[in-house]
Amino acid sequence: MRSIWNGSLAFGLVNIPVKLMSATESHAVSFRQIHTEDGGRVRYRKVCELEDEEVAAADTVRGYEMPDGTVVAVTDEDLAALPLRTTKTIEVVAVLPTDRIDPLQMDTPYYLSAHGPDAAKPYLLLREALRRTDTVALTKFALRGRERLAMLRTVDEVLCLHSLLWPDEIRATDHIAPEGRVTVKDAELDLADALMDTLGEVDPDTMHDEYRAALDELITAKLAGELPAPGRPEEPAGADVIDLAAILEQSVAAARKKSRSATGKGAAESAAEPPAKKAAKRAVKGTAKKTAGRTATGATAKGTTKKAAKKTPKKTAAPRRRSA
Repeated sequence: MRSIWNGSLAFGLVNIPVKLMSATESHAVSFRQIHTEDGGRVRYRKVCELEDEEVAAADTVRGYEMPDGTVVAVTDEDLAALPLRTTKTIEVVAVLPTDRIDPLQMDTPYYLSAHGPDAAKPYLLLREALRRTDTVALTKFALRGRERLAMLRTVDEVLCLHSLLWPDEIRATDHIAPEGRVTVKDAELDLADALMDTLGEVDPDTMHDEYRAALDELITAKLAGELPAPGRPEEPAGADVIDLAAILEQSVAAARKKSRSATGKGAAESAAEPPAKKAAKRAVKGTAKKTAGRTATGATAKGTTKKAAKKTPKKTAAPRRRSA
């Protein structure tokens, strides 16, 4: 894994040489712009607006535009000369509980690796200290021309650095929530709870990009000279919210039905058995049922006879009358 930044991690007076690597990768499909008439690739070129000529990348520098339109050139040397400790150092400024970090601030994750044999012990020390206290470290570091806020935490056996948005980069939630007086009944909340219970859990590791898979199939078909059948995007099977309680009840019923159908996999697997094997099973079951039926019938008849004998009173001879 290639490092994108080398420096040190400052934890008090402890300096840990580290390398920074991207923790994620994008699997998005990249498209190019092509000319519809001949399929030629359309490229974007850097052109100077004053001279109307193409400019090489080596002949360009950064420019910061002021509100009045004045542009100030900023070179790599200017940036390197900035008196920032975080230019080559990830500085730990505080240690916080994990829930103190707002998920809205979470940005790009990076892995940190110890750079050199001497960095191994302090690296493990900081990792185990964070793990034992169940905390994260709030840090600052500079990358790609700007200073960033970051959260340092443990992931498996490594230190992971999540760059964070600065607090003033999070927009306020004003005028976003529904306006007006809206009340939710307890019965509706109970139905919503029941719906969440029926949805169950899912392992995030099993999730995959269905759009990407469909796009791959489309490209493969086009390469083979096939014309894919035109399809319409599936519309969500939702309903207009008129009677919220009724819709929630329908949702709970549908979720339970789906759950029951998922448990019927055993029946589907049984249907996939060879016909001879299934016939043998049916014969065995039929014989067992008949035997059980005969046994049960005999037992029932005997029991009925015994009960009848117990219930029927014994006949006694009528007493003889004496003649006067």
